[in-house]
Amino acid sequence: MRQISSFATGEWLGPGAGAKAISSAITGNVIAEVGNDALNVQSMQDYARDVGGPSLRTLTFHDRARMLKAIALHLKKYRKILYEISFDTGATQSDHLMDIDGGIGTMLVYASKGRREMPDTCVYLDGPPEQLGRLSNFMGQHVCTPLQGAALHINAYNFPVWGMLEKLAPTLLAGMPAIIKPATSTSYVTECCVRLIIESGLLPKGALQLISGNIGDLLNHLDCQDVVTFTGSEKTGLMLRSNPNLLANSIRFTAEQDSLNAIVLGPDVTKKMPEFDLFIDEIEREITAKAGQKCTAIRRIMVPSNRVDETIKALSNRLTRTRIGDPRDPKTNMGALVSNEQKSDVLAKTALIGAEAERVFGNPDDFTMMKSKGAFLPPMLFYCANPDGASNLHKIEAFGPVSTIMPYRNIEHASELLNRGKGSLVASVITHDTDVAKDITVSSAAFHGRLYFNNRDSMSDATGHGAPMPHMTHGGPGRAGGGEEL
Repeated sequence: MRQISSFATGEWLGPGAGAKAISSAITGNVIAEVGNDALNVQSMQDYARDVGGPSLRTLTFHDRARMLKAIALHLKKYRKILYEISFDTGATQSDHLMDIDGGIGTMLVYASKGRREMPDTCVYLDGPPEQLGRLSNFMGQHVCTPLQGAALHINAYNFPVWGMLEKLAPTLLAGMPAIIKPATSTSYVTECCVRLIIESGLLPKGALQLISGNIGDLLNHLDCQDVVTFTGSEKTGLMLRSNPNLLANSIRFTAEQDSLNAIVLGPDVTKKMPEFDLFIDEIEREITAKAGQKCTAIRRIMVPSNRVDETIKALSNRLTRTRIGDPRDPKTNMGALVSNEQKSDVLAKTALIGAEAERVFGNPDDFTMMKSKGAFLPPMLFYCANPDGASNLHKIEAFGPVSTIMPYRNIEHASELLNRGKGSLVASVITHDTDVAKDITVSSAAFHGRLYFNNRDSMSDATGHGAPMPHMTHGGPGRAGGGEEL
């Protein structure tokens, strides 16, 4: 059994009192234990402030960028270790490329931006000087300098490597130390990645610490020089941001939360157009990748009312090809959910969705891995004939391989349905009509962190609906958290 450790004040500390068991997503068997109630989180915060911060602040932006590049290349060299340990999370090799290679790639982008777009100094000038008087001898200049506390990163379970690295890279580039708190269920993957980084010797002491387990009362020890970033559910995000100490000290809090992301098939698209196949491709990938456990996964599929039947048929035919099973098998293209607890949660949410929609594909009581003790589920597709009268579909997310088709009457109606998510990370629009793209942008951009447009002209280069890129903002308003991860 793996003993998942924390890295605190320069030392590795194993599990202790209060440790929790972690089970394999594939077999359901216990594979690790994590957590230690004796962890002194106050000393970790002091160590970050007093040791890590000063060391990082002496480095220029270029120094920090070179450090990021070296870390990324080191992880790239040893990424097969991360691949192997990640299978127990239910992830396939294709999923590993998103999480592990994607995280390394994101760190390299930040390293490049640090070298190319930032000065070789410790202070960043934000814009040109402003003349404040009649003469040019009284000027104003906006500057950016590092906060003198630490960044606490509370991460989600679905991307234990990318989710850490995409926050860690800009934190270190900005000259701040980080305390990482991964989700318990996949913390063994994050711990492995942190070990590789620490053992490389590329980071100053105190620049990176890891809490494997509960954060205790750490939120109560933070002050105005600290930052908290959170990725996870709307419910947990609300609980964290309501912490009295965070509110009293106006501590910066950034959240990226689950949301009801959507895709719209433009009214101009017919079955014989390349955009229709592209539309089906995008949905299939978002339902099956990571077994649907992505913050950007498509939960609502909006199609013209006269395209419903052919959409259901095409998607059902495509999803029939999904091979569910042990993610270590190269023939498997959809693995397991992260845990049986998560499987139960998805089934409970699909029951609520089923009260407003008909399941038209996928039966959790009759599929190939039904008798497995692992956390397997089939892709499930629902159809709601009356999305205007539905409530659950626009506010409840089944965080798994689940999506719902709903008809729209016109572009105005499609935008109304998009906006009923009350804030989403991303919505995709598949159309070859610029007027459709313009109308949806005007009506729905304010409700989304990203609008993704794709058609025959861009599809060969497009990254896909669910791929957040470090070059662009990743976050969303309202329910999606109101923050930015990238």
